[in-house]
Amino acid sequence: MIGFGAQLSLHPPSEQFELVQRLEAIGYDSVWTGDHVSFHNPIYESLTLLASYVPITHRIKLGVAVYLLALRAPAVAAKMTATLDVLSGGRLVFGVGVGGENPKEFELCGVPHKERGARVTEGIDVVRTLWRDTPATFRGRFTRFESVSIDPKPTRQLPPIWIGGRSDAALARAGRQGDGWVSYVVQPDRYAQSLDKIRAAAAGAGRSLAGFTTAHLVFITVGRDFEAAKRSWVSVLSKRYAQDFEPLAKRYGVIGTPEQCAEQLERFRAAGCNYFLMSAIGDPRDERAQLETIAAEILPRFRTP
Repeated sequence: MIGFGAQLSLHPPSEQFELVQRLEAIGYDSVWTGDHVSFHNPIYESLTLLASYVPITHRIKLGVAVYLLALRAPAVAAKMTATLDVLSGGRLVFGVGVGGENPKEFELCGVPHKERGARVTEGIDVVRTLWRDTPATFRGRFTRFESVSIDPKPTRQLPPIWIGGRSDAALARAGRQGDGWVSYVVQPDRYAQSLDKIRAAAAGAGRSLAGFTTAHLVFITVGRDFEAAKRSWVSVLSKRYAQDFEPLAKRYGVIGTPEQCAEQLERFRAAGCNYFLMSAIGDPRDERAQLETIAAEILPRFRTP
């Protein structure tokens, strides 16, 4: 079974909440948010936003892809995520990544940009230790404590941690520490090669990848034809990330009619992907309609036995 989540753009609160409820009703498995402290465009704080979904949903999982753990004290992140998991009845999926494309937010948070990878690697271990142990002790490069506890513990003790990224360091981290992996802006052949690297890292660490989730963040635009969808895709992402996405459209976009988009997603499934995070690219006013179309015309193609 292929899983499907939706990563939403920013809307006024009432519209955001209504859209999340609609996603649950039409069969999405999860709802996701990105994470930045400071970004090119307005963005809600990720864990606060997910917490706001708890009382208005019942089934759908709540995920962040990906939380920039290096920007926060890992003990505080452990406390916040444990609370969110308990309040949601065990529905948290904690995606973690290094980031770094916006060095100013590292300056803002007082974190050396060059330390971000090491901080994330250690921070994952800190979070899991605090989720699991009572009392907990940890002696690392950036974090040290002895015989402390955070309570209440997460509902499932250890919520899944999915590692985001494309670099060799991120792939090794996913293999050594992750319960899943989230890629973005890659092609199917590189996706398959990346999974080989993750498996090798897991084997080197003596870890089994049983139950490991292989996910892909999909920048998708469904339209009446490829060219119309492409224009929207390029315009929105170029503004969002402050760079020209025109050269990237045919390489990295999932663009076109529902049939064309399904064909492109099938290449990722063949490469080993078992979970798609759908980021519907277009005018925010059209996001609901796109996600409805995806649910009606694309999801069933991947869920038919």
